[in-house]
Amino acid sequence: MNTTRGIFIALSKILKIMAEDKIILGIDPGTTVLGYGLIHIQQNKLQLLNFGIIQLSKLPTHPDKLKRIYDRLDQIIREYKPDEMAIEAPFFGKNVQSMLKLGRAQGVAIAACLGHNVPFEEYSPRRIKQAITGNGNASKEQVAAMLQKLLNFNELPKYLDATDGLAVAVCHHFSKGVGEHNKSKSGKWESFLKDNPDRKKG
Repeated sequence: MNTTRGIFIALSKILKIMAEDKIILGIDPGTTVLGYGLIHIQQNKLQLLNFGIIQLSKLPTHPDKLKRIYDRLDQIIREYKPDEMAIEAPFFGKNVQSMLKLGRAQGVAIAACLGHNVPFEEYSPRRIKQAITGNGNASKEQVAAMLQKLLNFNELPKYLDATDGLAVAVCHHFSKGVGEHNKSKSGKWESFLKDNPDRKKG
């Protein structure tokens, strides 16, 4: 009985992998340039759909930039209908105002996806670079070059924010959808239980 159940579970996993068919939107948030990339996963094979940038530098105010991010991502989501979205988590810097603006840009991007019921996950910059190149300190150029080989596109874009957005989507695929969002929840709960053994979930 256990052997039969084990075989059934194994076959179910194989069939799930073979039947995998989804589109992932990756976003590299920014307040001057926002990068995005879309990949199609089919039977565990990666195909490039599109990648590019949302240019924000010429807009006069921060609210104008946030509106442009929301409107353009809304258009992209309507056109490509992604099943999942992955976004780079803001890194901690010394400039508080810049961090605040970047966090708002990320929040608006997430809101655009949630408005279409697209689930999202976050990944740290280091983890994205590690997933693509094997080096968490890789440069933008190294990440772009590796993606060029992986996804077979000829020319690198003028703005490497586009390949950065693409890298987030590929990282999400390689990570099987488990990013900082889920990991941090799990880690906090496990840490809490370890420090409070008398407490139980639920």
